Amino acid sequence: MMSHINPDDSVMLLIDHQSGLFQLVKDLPVPDLRRNAISLAKVAALLKIPVITSASVPDGPNGPLIPEIHRAAPHAQYVARRGEINVWDSPDFVKAVEATGRKTLILAGTLTSVCMAFPSISAVAAGYTVYAVVDASGNWSKMGTELTIARIVQAGVIPIDTVAVISELQKTWNRPEAMGFADIYADYPMPHYRLLIESYDKAQAVQKEKK
Repeated sequence: MMSHINPDDSVMLLIDHQSGLFQLVKDLPVPDLRRNAISLAKVAALLKIPVITSASVPDGPNGPLIPEIHRAAPHAQYVARRGEINVWDSPDFVKAVEATGRKTLILAGTLTSVCMAFPSISAVAAGYTVYAVVDASGNWSKMGTELTIARIVQAGVIPIDTVAVISELQKTWNRPEAMGFADIYADYPMPHYRLLIESYDKAQAVQKEKK
């Protein structure tokens, strides 16, 4: 039976969000992809969820990891690999995941058909619960993404979007980090949420002026 994401049992895996690979993304706007990936790093930092990153031959045409991810999550651990396409084929990466002692993986990777799909399927086979964040991944075509979602679902991976991940981790507005969550929504996956915050603040100010 599928349960909700437990932040105390989760690890955030952000794989191959690299400047070169971003140039291949055609299934969603790259600025949106970038914001979504950063927002996952931000929420992990807010809730002290472990973050593990990796890059595919960053010295080659795939390019370096975008720097915002490690800026957003300074506690993130980068694991280099030796040419493996599937990050789960890297013994060092798997050891880093195992060392957290957690069994729920929130995973995003560029490109979706490869960097997200391959490790998601491998991790499920290894006994992990895997949530694949589709709109924080990015692919060369919409058809490729649709085929990949069908494939990972058959393997037992749970597809999800960025806002759903953040909301499920948040659980309630009645918590000390509430404004931290509001800022993440407004600055990253839902920029228009800032308009709601501004409207609310203005309405509250008007009410106070009337008193």
